[in-house]
Amino acid sequence: MENLPCEGCKGLCCGPVPITEKELKNIKKKLKSMPSKMRLELKNQQRFVGTCIFYDIQKDRCGIHAVRPEICRMFGYYKELVCFRKPAVATKTMDTSTIAKHIGILSLDYTWKDFE
Repeated sequence: MENLPCEGCKGLCCGPVPITEKELKNIKKKLKSMPSKMRLELKNQQRFVGTCIFYDIQKDRCGIHAVRPEICRMFGYYKELVCFRKPAVATKTMDTSTIAKHIGILSLDYTWKDFE
């Protein structure tokens, strides 16, 4: 699978991010295992409005990459979630019948206070 040209985007495509109950649990578990210094550095970053609260603006990448939500894993590779910098990579079509029910959106419904 071809990689997306994410470097330099500063998280412009990272939001809004709907999450499922399972993803919420995985994110909470990941954050608890993260060193407190790293967690605080991620939490205290200034991001563009609407950008995911876990986007690491300093490193220009996802701060919870190993447990990122399904929609983040799908972004850029599906015609419904095209990367504006490399639209040709989006060759798949989403099967909405397999998508789990979302319980909220990171940055709107779930903020850092929900993960402390």
